[in-house]
This record gives sequence, structure tokens and C-alpha cells, in this order.
Amino acid sequence: MRKDVFPAKIRGLFSTGSGHARSAPLGAALCLAVLLPAAVYGADEPAFLTIDGKVYGAQADEVGPIGGGAGYTRILTKGDFVATNLDELLHALAAAQPGQVVFIPGETEIDCTARVYIEDLVLEIPAGVTLASNRGQDGSAGALICSDALDTKPLIRIMGPDVRITGLRIRGPNPKRYIEHHYRSFAEKLPNGKRRGHTYYYEFPTSQGIDTEHANLEVDNCELSAFSHAGIFLQRGDDHHIHHNFIHHCQYQGLGYGICHDVSMSLIERNLFDWNRHSIAGTGRADSGYVARHNVELGTSLGHCFDMHGKPVEGTVIAGTTIRIHNNTFRAYATPMFIRGAPQDICEVYHNWFPRHANPDEAVRHGKKTVVRDNAYGADPPRVIP
Repeated sequence: MRKDVFPAKIRGLFSTGSGHARSAPLGAALCLAVLLPAAVYGADEPAFLTIDGKVYGAQADEVGPIGGGAGYTRILTKGDFVATNLDELLHALAAAQPGQVVFIPGETEIDCTARVYIEDLVLEIPAGVTLASNRGQDGSAGALICSDALDTKPLIRIMGPDVRITGLRIRGPNPKRYIEHHYRSFAEKLPNGKRRGHTYYYEFPTSQGIDTEHANLEVDNCELSAFSHAGIFLQRGDDHHIHHNFIHHCQYQGLGYGICHDVSMSLIERNLFDWNRHSIAGTGRADSGYVARHNVELGTSLGHCFDMHGKPVEGTVIAGTTIRIHNNTFRAYATPMFIRGAPQDICEVYHNWFPRHANPDEAVRHGKKTVVRDNAYGADPPRVIP
């Protein structure tokens, strides 16, 4: 059994690729395919299944494997600027113009800890600029950008629209859960009967990986980990595309989001998630939402995997505007999703596979205006509930 600690060297171990098919024991109507590697699950387990011609769960695509890495087809191997240390990276980002690429060679490690701690350093990417490394090329894990300062908030800030971040490992300072701190903040009573509350909770610093208030951010083929608030914080902007990444160990109790939305819209696809509190989350504000498709949730989650908070508005509780969750595979035993109010438009949940959950009531918690239809439940054998 894996322990609740952050592995010293994950490298490309959990990047998935197209596997082999195995014969199905359930007859011609059911075909199991695209197996994730045994290193992830401990045994061959399928990422999707086909029943009566319909696909349930997550499939790779022509761009690359779920989680990115080896086999990804959009790897960049050079740029207009090359940075091999922090000073070179800061210079390149300051000089880069829209359409240009700042490239960090795959063997490079850039530790920002001291300057984050002393100077509140933030790496700022200008509008239209790509920051890249070569994760997946000839076994490369991709360049590492990291900070061990607990108050890393954020490590990378997007300064305008049309930014791409690709092929990097981006590691934060805090992969832990801190269950006891959350309990002391919100559950434990003081002698006067009161609780310590949010002021006490936020005395402990929180961290963010990538933060944007601008539209059309693309994050692809990256590994993001160990940010206590969010690996990717989409504060504002629409048309964000988060795909083919491995996002894990963002699991600080009370926060702990792989991808978090405030007032923003995104497409989230073909990512590999594990050891997050909520891999996808949202504040529930109006004009926010996401499409989540062809993602794989692995074995461990502190809370429910996909989320949309409820936001009180004029006597009701809304949960964003539009949410579509389809063709995902949820292998965690935790509740796969919780929509905590009524979307202004609709939330649709369909063509997902819930191998650890037997029926819709176990798999999806929701209020009004969420439609749960035509998903597969269980593993041996799976069954479709219309």
C-alpha cells in the first residue's frame, strides 16, 4: 500500500501510454481497451470500456496518451530563448514577445525557493508567449521549476491572453494534508465554546502553481504537484484548455485543488489525477464552469474528485453556469463528484465509468438541474444505468 508521503522521484513513472487490449469475459458486447500501466494501479486495469458500441470512460487521442509524457505529439524541443538557470529564465521572460518560445532543456532544475522567500518572486509570462520543456522526448521527465517556500502564491503568473505552458514539471512546497490543522481551525472548541476559524487556518501559508486572470491559457503535457491551494488557479477568463497533464498531491485539507475555477470557463481533458482533495473544483459563481472529458482519476482522493461549490444568490444556491462531465474514469473510492447547488444552465454527467461505485446515488451527489444519464458502474461486470 502506498503511504501518504510525497515520492522523492516520480519522474515519468505515472505518464500513461496506449497499452494492450485484453479479451473480455463478458461476450462480444463488451470490449476492454487502453490499459494504464501496472506501475500506476499495481495491476492491468482498463481506462475505458465499450458496451454495445458505446464508449464509457477515458480514451487517449491522436495528440497523445492520458497524462502526457512518452508518445505526446506536440513536444517542443527548442525556442527563441533558452534558459538553464533562474536568471536566464527571468531575462528571457522579460524579453519574449507574443508568438515566441522560452525553452528550458529537460535536464534543467530551477529552484526558486530562496527568491520566493526573500523577494516574493513570481515568474511572469507575457501575453502570447510559450514556456516549454520536452517532457516525454527520449525519456525526458521535462525541466523542473520548483519552490519549497510555503507562501508560494503563485509560482507562475499569466500576464495576458494566449499563453501556453508545456512539457514542464512544476512542483510546489506542500504535498501534505494537514488534517490536524484543519480540525483545530474548524472543529475543536476553545474553552469559551468558540472555534478558531478561518483567521487561524490561514495563518499557515498556502501555495498556488499557475494563476491567471486572462483568457485562453493552455497547459499541456506537464506534471504539476504539491500546491496546497491549487495547481492551476483559473481566476478569470474563458477558453482555457488544460490537457494531457499529470496533476497530483494537491491535497491540503480545506483547499487542495488540482484545477480551481473562480469566474472562468475551461476544457479539461486527458489528464491523470491522483492524491488531490478535489482534482477539479469551482467557486460556484455565475459565468463559471467546465467541460471535463477523458480524464482518469487514480486511486486516492482526500475528498470528492470533481466539484462545483454552491454560491448563495438571491435566496437560492447556484453552482456555476454550465458543467459537462463525460467519458471520465474514476478509480478512487471517494465520491467521484459533488455539484453543490443548481447550475444556472445545466450540469450533464454521462458516458463516465465508475468502477468503484455501484449506482448513480453512490457516484454523484447533486441538486437541481444536474442530469445523470447513461453511465457505467462497477468493475466485475460493469453495468450501464440509463
